[in-house]
Amino acid sequence: MARLPPPPELYVVGAGPGDPELLTLKAYRILQTADVILYDNLANQELLALAPAACECIYVGKKPYGEYTPQEVIHELILEKARACGRVVRLKGGDPFIFGRGFEEMLFARSHGIVAHYVPGISSMQAVGFEDITLTHRVVSEGFWVLTGTKKDGTLSADLRLAMQSNSTVVIYMGMKKIAQIADTYVQEGRGNTPAAVVMHASLPHRKMVAGPVRDLPALVAAAGITYPAIIFIGDVVEIGRAVNRE
Repeated sequence: MARLPPPPELYVVGAGPGDPELLTLKAYRILQTADVILYDNLANQELLALAPAACECIYVGKKPYGEYTPQEVIHELILEKARACGRVVRLKGGDPFIFGRGFEEMLFARSHGIVAHYVPGISSMQAVGFEDITLTHRVVSEGFWVLTGTKKDGTLSADLRLAMQSNSTVVIYMGMKKIAQIADTYVQEGRGNTPAAVVMHASLPHRKMVAGPVRDLPALVAAAGITYPAIIFIGDVVEIGRAVNRE
């Protein structure tokens, strides 16, 4: 009797912020059963060693100012590999539902009759804790706003001016190209002295971090050589940990 092909399915999996030990147990198990892995630039490639020997691993990353895999190509690979091979794992850095287009890929798969599943990952913004910066604090931060620094049309999100009026931490993904504009916006609103930090390669041994008033961020990141991938954090929570460490 001819062997039936495996049922096509997609798992959109969060790889976490970088440190492979921060992978979830569910993601660990799914990677061990993958037939194909489509992995991003921000997913730690050490995780590919968890896959079976016969698993096909395909890089589909998007590096700013460099190598770029169009989203349409990724969609077609999901369709092709799921139908031909069975279980496709779409491995994304951080959490795939936080500026990761993971939900778009799941909807695409389902529109073509492919069962799709979501496996959360630890977001890269949570790794700021390794720098003694908390996202919330009952004394100085009632919550946090998570924004994209660059919208689809290339402009800075207008929500930034709303977020800076709140008593919450502001977290900005994909904001390095706009860091001067972000700093200027705070200065224009009379908030240039607000504590801020930028963290690059969060959770990894070679991570970098700078901190200071938001008005100084462009100069600080330039001096430290901080570029992508990095996340911007703005709010009084940045100063709490630094103040304790100075005591």
